Amino acid sequence: MFEQYEEVVTPQELSEMLRIGMNQTYKILNDGLISAYREGKSWRISKQSVIEYISKRSKQG
Repeated sequence: MFEQYEEVVTPQELSEMLRIGMNQTYKILNDGLISAYREGKSWRISKQSVIEYISKRSKQG
């Protein structure tokens, strides 16, 4: 899953992966729904945390 992406992705790439808009992407990040951290002004999101988020959401129904 998501082989074309690096191990650490940007918010723009996260938006593409989840097929959502940037506003929703930043809401997910700011709410801590996906494990991520900030490096200065830039977000860093591990690809594994995206996969875990999708897995959790799909189990919730």
